[in-house]
Amino acid sequence: MSTLSLGHFIGGEWTGADDALESLNPSNTGDVVARFPNGGAADVDRAVAAASAAFPGWASASPEVRADLLDKIAATIFARANELGELLAREEGKTRAEGIGETLRAARIFRYFAGEALRRHGQTLESTRPGLDVATYREALGVVGLITPWNFPIAIPAWKAAPALAFGNTVVLKPANITPAVASALTEIIHECGAPAGVFNLVLGRGDVGRAITDHKDIAAVSFTGSQFVGAQVGAAAMARQARVQMEMGGKNPLVVLADADLDKAVAIAADGGFFQTGQRCTASSRVIVEDAIHDRFVAALAERAKAIKVGPALAEGTQVGPASSEAQFEQNLNYIGIATGEGGRLAAGGDKVAAETPGYFLQPTLIADTAPEMRINNEEVFGPVVSTVRVKNYEEALEVANRGDFGLSAGIVSNNAKHIRDFRKNIRAGMVMVNLPTAGVDYHVPFGGTRGSSYGPREQGFAAVEFYTQVKTVYTGD
Repeated sequence: MSTLSLGHFIGGEWTGADDALESLNPSNTGDVVARFPNGGAADVDRAVAAASAAFPGWASASPEVRADLLDKIAATIFARANELGELLAREEGKTRAEGIGETLRAARIFRYFAGEALRRHGQTLESTRPGLDVATYREALGVVGLITPWNFPIAIPAWKAAPALAFGNTVVLKPANITPAVASALTEIIHECGAPAGVFNLVLGRGDVGRAITDHKDIAAVSFTGSQFVGAQVGAAAMARQARVQMEMGGKNPLVVLADADLDKAVAIAADGGFFQTGQRCTASSRVIVEDAIHDRFVAALAERAKAIKVGPALAEGTQVGPASSEAQFEQNLNYIGIATGEGGRLAAGGDKVAAETPGYFLQPTLIADTAPEMRINNEEVFGPVVSTVRVKNYEEALEVANRGDFGLSAGIVSNNAKHIRDFRKNIRAGMVMVNLPTAGVDYHVPFGGTRGSSYGPREQGFAAVEFYTQVKTVYTGD
């Protein structure tokens, strides 16, 4: 396969292709997917200047203009879904089916926000003072900076960029270094579909680019998805200059399995939520809390399921779980397995590197049983196909254990007990709750986000996105 040579996209032009950095195929580390520049503050300055110049015209354009652009972007992504999905699988490590599925999701996100561009509305109210009219209007913010991760390299840029553009903002995007080719392909489509120069800009590079976006005085808002550690830095820097900030920072999502659950269903839900897409989902159910009465049977069945999953190159026929997306992530997975077993966890399945015809970051889905709630494996995000189980005596203990920790993104329960399900929905400390479903897997037209250390700021996606990407203006009119 050929190696792509990428550049920044600033003010409607590609520039700066100096091949300083590389992205590798995690299924075959001898395959260089792309070479790309290591940008810096000067590149961000140019991108922000271009976005600032484009903002007045884009914000004041007819909403139909913005809707038509997003609709055309959606149609183009739909038409190129197989091509884009295979590029995504090659660069990020998802299977072909997962890569195509994510690409189709991105297309649907743009299509959804094409409609939302026409539905940016306000309110009219009666004033408490005679002879006055009051109305509220939603207005674009200005230039928004988007800092996106590698695990959903087209869907997450889509769910940030689409509402930003729909509501009249201009964009500077910094994607993750692991997946620049996917971000560049999306940028090329946005350009081809007729986005005016400066409306959408792409700057590639390491952390200096992200810091320059966060610190830039002319960026009105920053939307970030990544780790808690980096998110804390992004939030502090943005808020120090009174910029609006939105952050999604992962999860350590609990799945509670009660004794009355259908065992086969519970095992399937846990395997789906914990192992597929290589466990590289912020909503993955990486800790499973199981009632004592079925604990041993559940662990045995989930271990067999984990052992049967076929791990291999992302584009190979029959692969169910692809590689970790990078060497650093692969080593982190192995490190946490060692930490968990060192603290007393029992390796029930996996834990081993998987040999393949090509050199890659392959790990058999791993199940660690007999863990205690306070262990690191149950409190720190691994971000790999690594699941731990905790034994509890009843529902009340399960809820208490599920609510521990610093995260609160997604949580699930598998049960047929209506009382416990109702109580769980009310009392679990999470932004999203799944009942008899995997914790991973959400719709694009409803709000996404968590509580505590998982999220900060207004919700992402769906009808909630307007809250972050617009500001309200209240207008009083007298006689």
